Amino acid sequence: MKKVLLSLFVLLGFLQAVELKKVSFEEYLLAFDYKERENMKIKTPDMLALIEEGKAILVDVRFREEFEVWHMNFAKNIPLNELPKRLGELPKDKLIITACPHNDRSNLARLFLVMNGYNAKYLNDGLLKTADFLRGENAKEFLEEYQSSKEKK
Repeated sequence: MKKVLLSLFVLLGFLQAVELKKVSFEEYLLAFDYKERENMKIKTPDMLALIEEGKAILVDVRFREEFEVWHMNFAKNIPLNELPKRLGELPKDKLIITACPHNDRSNLARLFLVMNGYNAKYLNDGLLKTADFLRGENAKEFLEEYQSSKEKK
């Protein structure tokens, strides 16, 4: 049931994606409310479900060196300081989930993406929590689902 509700939520977000447009920081702040505060973040289990379903991509915004030392193999690395020049690498028809270990840089990246017309959230429990979550059976289950969804494409 949770996946069905999550899928409906994501579908509604995709339908709105066509209407996304650039907004100024002032416009964003003036429209900021409790709903936006809730919609701007996502937790690891929800993120993983959307990635398994091919409805979202994870963008790791850490520096290249940090990413090379350790990373999630399903993440795309676009360092925060390269994001403005690499926007064209991101699809506008999927939810973009930004991540870093503690969510400071991912917050900045999400705001930049939203202001540029993307549907984006930041991983509020951070990559360290994701790494902790993806152990044992969780890792096995996620990898099987993720690989299965990639093969269907």
